[in-house]
Amino acid sequence: MVSPSRTIVWFRRDLRIEDNPALSMAAKDGLVLPVFIWCPAEEGPYFPGRCSRWWLKQSLAHLDQSLKALGAPLLFIVAQSSVSALFQCIAATDATRVFYNHLYDPFSLVRDQLVKSQLVDQGIAVRSFNGDLLHEPWEIHDKSGHAFTTFNEFWVSCLSCPIESTLFLPPWKLLPLSGIGSIESCSIDELGLEKESEKQSNALLSRGWIPGWSTAAKLLSEFIIKNLSEYSNNRMMLEAAKTSLLSPHLHFGEVSVRKIYQSVRLKQLQWTKEGNLDGVESVNLFLKSIGLREYSRYICFNFPFTHERSLLGSLNNYTWRADQEHFKSWRQGKTGYPLVDAGMRELWATGWIHNRTRVIVASFFVKFLLLPWTWGMKYFWDTLLDADLENDILGWQYISGAGPLARSRW
Repeated sequence: MVSPSRTIVWFRRDLRIEDNPALSMAAKDGLVLPVFIWCPAEEGPYFPGRCSRWWLKQSLAHLDQSLKALGAPLLFIVAQSSVSALFQCIAATDATRVFYNHLYDPFSLVRDQLVKSQLVDQGIAVRSFNGDLLHEPWEIHDKSGHAFTTFNEFWVSCLSCPIESTLFLPPWKLLPLSGIGSIESCSIDELGLEKESEKQSNALLSRGWIPGWSTAAKLLSEFIIKNLSEYSNNRMMLEAAKTSLLSPHLHFGEVSVRKIYQSVRLKQLQWTKEGNLDGVESVNLFLKSIGLREYSRYICFNFPFTHERSLLGSLNNYTWRADQEHFKSWRQGKTGYPLVDAGMRELWATGWIHNRTRVIVASFFVKFLLLPWTWGMKYFWDTLLDADLENDILGWQYISGAGPLARSRW
């Protein structure tokens, strides 16, 4: 009789049960150990800010409850390196496989390659999956096999390729691995994601947001029913929440892009039959925003230096004004320009601002104050609830005139 496989599922930014390929494939034929490893040393210069860490903690708690209900709770580990924590789990449980879903930021790409090579060298079977994109970055290219450097060509190519229509069903039951008692694990509070001094400010976040994969699914359904049909008309409105508000849920992988794509495309087909042209156009524009997220990962994968220097080499030697006083005034919302200041104060108070407001404050930063775009990108990373390195890289490169979407700077 063949013994069941013993698989570690390494959760990162895929904190969901539904359409999670790594979890689904591991659960199909054996015992499973779900693991989340927190390695502050591996975050480098992009250690998550207060709001982002608050979201992560709440999302992990929700995922842990879901996994417990399925039979295999999430194991939390604080470690100096991910690979050392994985080897500790392997030694304790006799696991023979490690499954995880891909990440595409430059730091994760380096880390994941190192982890995979060390595990494979020790005879561990490693499988990684696409749990974050419609298409893997290496699947989309021009006729010469080169990466696209303009969004429109990239997105047309994406839409012309078949998109996997089958979502991975959530497992109805998980069989847990034995031996976890000897692993140096911790509680979710002991991960250190929330400092005592941050709890009062974080309490305000819970009034407006509920992290977790089940909330993300509900939010998607509500957006499609209530706001999607008028998205083309209302998406730029700053005074009302007419967008999907899915960005933090997407960053932490609480809902899959494939599920979003299929859900809105189904609605578009219905509106096409009904002659609802506004609805059809709204879906096209909403999917374009999903496409820009895809493109951000595509750019980071193919040009992994873009978090620190311009994609357009001609701007690498541009002399920005490294003015700390102007930078401070912008951060504190004290520039004297009411809309800019309102946006920056909202960002500090809530951890979130409308995308149009982000464009306004970023444009003021680089085109009026002439401050280095990398400063602004890093500040967004430190303060945004939905801080997403790939999206921020693409956005700030574009605003500064340095990136693949760029127009004239002036």
